Amino acid sequence: DNWAFLYAQRLALKQELPLCVCFCLVPKFLDATIRHYGFMLRGLQEVAEECTELSIPFHLLLGYAKDVLPAFVVEHGVGGLVTDFSPLRLPRQWVEDVRERLPEDVPFAQVDAHNIVPCWVASPKQEYSARTIRGKIHAQLPEFLTEFPPIIRHPYPPSCPAEPVTWEACYSSLQVDRTVKEVEWATPGTAAGMAVLQSFITERLKSFSSHRNDPNKAALSNLSPWFHFGQVSTQRAILEVQKHRGKYKESVDTFVEEAVVRRELAENFCYYNENYDSVQGACDWAQTTLKLHAKDKRPFLYELQELEQGTTHDPLWNAAQLQMVQEGKMHGFLRMYWAKKILEWTRSPEEALQFAIYLNDRYELDGRDPNGYVGKLREGACSCLWSICGIHDQGWAERAVFGKIRYMNYAGCKRKFDVGQFERRYAPRT
Repeated sequence: DNWAFLYAQRLALKQELPLCVCFCLVPKFLDATIRHYGFMLRGLQEVAEECTELSIPFHLLLGYAKDVLPAFVVEHGVGGLVTDFSPLRLPRQWVEDVRERLPEDVPFAQVDAHNIVPCWVASPKQEYSARTIRGKIHAQLPEFLTEFPPIIRHPYPPSCPAEPVTWEACYSSLQVDRTVKEVEWATPGTAAGMAVLQSFITERLKSFSSHRNDPNKAALSNLSPWFHFGQVSTQRAILEVQKHRGKYKESVDTFVEEAVVRRELAENFCYYNENYDSVQGACDWAQTTLKLHAKDKRPFLYELQELEQGTTHDPLWNAAQLQMVQEGKMHGFLRMYWAKKILEWTRSPEEALQFAIYLNDRYELDGRDPNGYVGKLREGACSCLWSICGIHDQGWAERAVFGKIRYMNYAGCKRKFDVGQFERRYAPRT
């Protein structure tokens, strides 16, 4: 279910050429730990096996793409290169670095297999809110939300087969923190991800619309880790979920709003705003209000370590933090409360954003993602800029510290769900 892969095979078949898949494994990426790399590598093992069955060699190259891929292209006489898309700064730089180093006669194409409506097609500019992008997305869904044609067994054998991947060597090549352990509830790979999708449809979809804001209810899809690592396509999830619209119209429409409109809004922001992980990326009204209240007295001040260990005065916040540390996934509603409290309990909006992004990217399986920086979703990502800088939101009644940024508090959470039940579930381990 990958349009970049499908396009590459179509080109290869047209030219009657072999096709190969390359993955460049970088030794470190932002604040990713062995939790993230383990999930990714175990998913890639499944990809390698599938490629073998399809007579498509899978090459795992150790190092940055700019250092290993152009040499591979020359050595193997590669006739063309197709890559996927991410709107984030670092992956975009990787693509640019490869483009500069490729032989001039090797065409290089980029396909947005990440989104349903390709990012640059959905809108040519940064959108102000979900309201301004929703119509554009829905108008183009009939063209792009189509069934995937299959990847077929490739009829043109490779001139040189891929060397077997030594997965242990891949693990030992990593320069990442190994103290943040892999999680037990989420099995990596497409097969496991599709099983989670099916369990969502049969068990949780019916209550998604009514209970998705209740952290004590099993109503979310929990698919964000597989979406993030490309192991399950968002488009596949939408195609499958939409089959049940007759039965669960409200839940299906809500899921489409979150997994398509809100998700692609976050991609749009990261693509068109280079300050997507900074206060400078916020709207003028938000920057102004945050600056006006930057010196306001904070009711509590916490250091990063206290936040990381979940030792604040707020048992709900601590429980949410510990859920993220232990499970690699915090409930979507609590991610907003969690980030807003970091704004309230740190020295400045800049420090709040820095801490929130660090914790999100270090512990969340779906961290280092456009939705983590920007999005307002129940289905994953901590929406740092939405919560702290009012991105894709509006100004609210002015108050201390927050200014006009939307406020959330403990009492509000108590009105929405049984806070005590959640706190007991993730009480600190003594």
